[in-house]
Amino acid sequence: MFKIDKTTNRITRLQNKRFSDLGFSERNHLQEWLAYQPDAFGEELLIIQKEFDGFDDTRERLDLLALDKDGNLVIIENKLDDTGRDVVWQALKYASYCSGLGKKQIVDIFQSYLNRYCGGGDANALVCEFLEVPDMGEVVLNSGNAQRLIFVAANYRKEVTSTALWLLSHGIQLQCFKVTPFSMQLDVTEGQREELFLNVEQIIPTPEAKELMIGISAKEADEKVTEQELKNRHKIRLGFWEQALEAFKTSQCDLFDNINPTKDHWLSAGSGVRSCPYTLIFGAKEARVQLEFTRSSAEENKFIFDFMQANEQDIETTFSEELTWLRLDEKKASRVQYSQEFQGYERDSWPDIIDWMITHMIRLEKATKQYLSQANSQIKNSAQ
Repeated sequence: MFKIDKTTNRITRLQNKRFSDLGFSERNHLQEWLAYQPDAFGEELLIIQKEFDGFDDTRERLDLLALDKDGNLVIIENKLDDTGRDVVWQALKYASYCSGLGKKQIVDIFQSYLNRYCGGGDANALVCEFLEVPDMGEVVLNSGNAQRLIFVAANYRKEVTSTALWLLSHGIQLQCFKVTPFSMQLDVTEGQREELFLNVEQIIPTPEAKELMIGISAKEADEKVTEQELKNRHKIRLGFWEQALEAFKTSQCDLFDNINPTKDHWLSAGSGVRSCPYTLIFGAKEARVQLEFTRSSAEENKFIFDFMQANEQDIETTFSEELTWLRLDEKKASRVQYSQEFQGYERDSWPDIIDWMITHMIRLEKATKQYLSQANSQIKNSAQ
């Protein structure tokens, strides 16, 4: 750190000092500075206790306890010139102890702090003012496992920074601040005088890395939600197909007798013509029955589709409904389908969906099987 002299247009290096050389102690100095000026951490914090030892069955005490603007507890551990090896483990223990504190306990802790160090005050009112809510009924404190850790020291050992980075990657909210005292000798008329300065710098994560990590955390959270949604969908689909296949076995439709349930949204059965399966579709908003043309040759698929569509009137008369004809010229495959809207993921709807599928798959097979066979025969004859 340098001092700028505007008169000489020069800079002068400030002298880096050790807290111990200056006679400063952790409890009487560094802790007091931060308790009085918590915005040194770059955010608004409400200090609610210092030297907190209100843990059952242990005599341990944490340095500073605070609330952030979201009502999360913040455990602040201060060290002077060196973190030591065990500061992370120490803070994690304190976080685990604090995780069980309820709203009333936290307000009582703050009230005790006010009475002892601040000459009194209304803890409830000050918490509401800090969180910008009208009354305690709207206050949520220490929700879930959202406790935060802040470490403060002049120097960090490698085992501390390594562990801190590992915890960050696993979603633990923590910050490491490096505090460095500086001195500068001033020439005054009475003689030399030493001016002291304190630099507070966040080193883990850096502000840039913190923004990146917030983005990564949001992405990971979104991925976890998506992954869980997929698992739920897979479970729902598997359950549906199990019920549907049992019902098909006792119906007049034998297409799916040897088909096993899956987690997919579709279930296909052979039609007797290569790569032209009859397919059931089970979706969140609709169910479908369809006949697909999925051969490796797009030309053959389009030929079968065109042959079937040339007999559209007879097929739809037999089916008793208008079908949707999808030639899909931009794709290799084509299909004919019929759909109905359902709330597929509501289990109470499953019996109706299954009955609908059975009825319309029987109709679809009856209406299309003859023409499908004829189209296939023409392809075979042309190949001879």
